[in-house]
Amino acid sequence: MSQNKSKITLEVELNEDKIPVDIKWDASTKEGQESCKAFMLSIFERKSKETLKIDLWTKDMQVMEMDRFFFQTLKSMTETYYKATQNQDLARDMHHFVEYFGEKTGIIPTENKDNNEPKA
Repeated sequence: MSQNKSKITLEVELNEDKIPVDIKWDASTKEGQESCKAFMLSIFERKSKETLKIDLWTKDMQVMEMDRFFFQTLKSMTETYYKATQNQDLARDMHHFVEYFGEKTGIIPTENKDNNEPKA
């Protein structure tokens, strides 16, 4: 069993209506706590083969920030999917959706569209 371990902690401050007003995270491999506006956590259960998830965002997170958060998350998931599966065709399709999402939300200006495919 490996002796290399890292502990990640999340602290969520709620208002009186139990809506997140601040989210802090910390990891044993870094110095100090960081504040953030949102996080998504997905856990794939070994036995049930089900995905458990927690999605939280603070009440002051703006729609344009959520759009960017999703764009970057989808882009990262596409890259991770390709690295894990080497499924070039599906990764390319996912990349096209991420580009579409970025254009529709204004994150990627349509006149400056970069057609670079992922390294898939």
